[in-house]
Amino acid sequence: MTQVPGEARPGEAGIEELDVVVVGAGLSGICAAHYLQREAAGLGFSILESRAAIGGTWDLFRYPGVRSDSDMHTLSYAFRPWTGERAIADGAEILDYLRATARDEGLERHIRFRQRLRRASWDSGTARWTLTVEREGQAPALLRCRFLVMCSGYYAYDAGHRPRFDGEERFAGAIVHPQAWPEGLGVAGKRVLVIGSGATAMSLVPALAAQGARVCMLQRSPTWVIARPARDWLFRGLRRVLPATLASRLARWKFLWRDLAFFQLARRAPTLARWFLDWKARGELGAGHALDPDFRPRYDPWAQRLCLLRDGDLFACLRDGRATIANGEVESFTPDGVRLLDGRELAADIVVTATGLEMELLRGIELVVDGRARPLREAIGYRGCMYSGIPNLVSVFGYANASWTLRAELVCRYACRLLQRLRHDASAYCVPDAEGVRAVDAGPLDLDAGYVRRARDKLPKQGERQPWRTLHNYPLDWLRFRFARLDDGALRFRRATGAAGPPVPPALAG
Repeated sequence: MTQVPGEARPGEAGIEELDVVVVGAGLSGICAAHYLQREAAGLGFSILESRAAIGGTWDLFRYPGVRSDSDMHTLSYAFRPWTGERAIADGAEILDYLRATARDEGLERHIRFRQRLRRASWDSGTARWTLTVEREGQAPALLRCRFLVMCSGYYAYDAGHRPRFDGEERFAGAIVHPQAWPEGLGVAGKRVLVIGSGATAMSLVPALAAQGARVCMLQRSPTWVIARPARDWLFRGLRRVLPATLASRLARWKFLWRDLAFFQLARRAPTLARWFLDWKARGELGAGHALDPDFRPRYDPWAQRLCLLRDGDLFACLRDGRATIANGEVESFTPDGVRLLDGRELAADIVVTATGLEMELLRGIELVVDGRARPLREAIGYRGCMYSGIPNLVSVFGYANASWTLRAELVCRYACRLLQRLRHDASAYCVPDAEGVRAVDAGPLDLDAGYVRRARDKLPKQGERQPWRTLHNYPLDWLRFRFARLDDGALRFRRATGAAGPPVPPALAG
């Protein structure tokens, strides 16, 4: 397998041969490329990116107010600590950070832009994936590789979740989805109705108000929220006496343990978590704004994602009257806005449908194993990063209750452990074997959010026991990904059926 990193080999019929193909050049893909260079040096790899730029989510989303939904000290990479002033950063700052990482690490030369993986077919006879790659402006190409690292996120980039409402054609204004925000859209002096109550809506509302819009957020049901300062007091204090990178590493552990502790509190003592969030919100809103109904969700904290408000900006907009909240469901659009089921009418010049994402693992790629299609809904997740019956494929999936990057780094390093094991035998491969494991109907995100419910029948199942369950606990994952044996009885190491020789020796297992 040894060759110049990123350099392809000619294969049969001119098919290009690589050791590893990474799909996606966003937060996870840049992370995977870094660790492939550092911990699996000598393996040839390329990154397929369907868009024309790196950054993934942070290059795609251009709506006003787009920002991190967790602190940057845990969202940034451990190998490149965040040293910016703000712990909750704008999307443009995050994109600059990713671009600088790719440039400084020399990763750009591995990226193949405007190339989308459409089909991946595994052959156990050769222990190879054959990839059908769609290339913009060119004929499709075939690649062959030993190992796939999927870093394409968990939602569809082409379009977000966009329910259709009666009477939309009658509306005289503009209807916009945040995932396709039009460049140059002017909102100053206009009535803007934001339909939704998730993280996107709650970052949009203050940003639109700051641009001079009169904003109303229409929520079908309230969401649990918490205000956090954009600039962290601990990091600011530490960087006065310590190098910025060391200060960031220490702040990282503060955020990690604080957020994990609150998540565990919410799951084990939801009444206490409700009281704490109510107390925080009441202090931010002041006496002039009641919690009920705008900030009294029907579900327990962390049954869905907790929304982070930077410097309490949404609360500030409500206090000074630049924004309002309406509660209800849309019956239909009217020429001047929308009518709710209770008969009320909300006037608007622009309606923003912040109605969520379309969850899509592996970005709609067709997986075939030995001639048989293997949809993910038929598989059981292994350690939250592989799938039963699908060989030599690792899929990066982050946390529901913490920064995506924390788990992405663990998974990428785990993939490197597998590659180091497999490089000793060019005909070897690994595949999770779920024989005897009872599947339960739950996906990899331990949330009851709408986008998760809508995708339930497309997602891999969970098993009844470890390692067939996805943990949302960074310390436990850190121990298991770094130190658990690779030969654990569930992950099988096999030899290509067309290869001679003994099975892969267990002594090589990590």
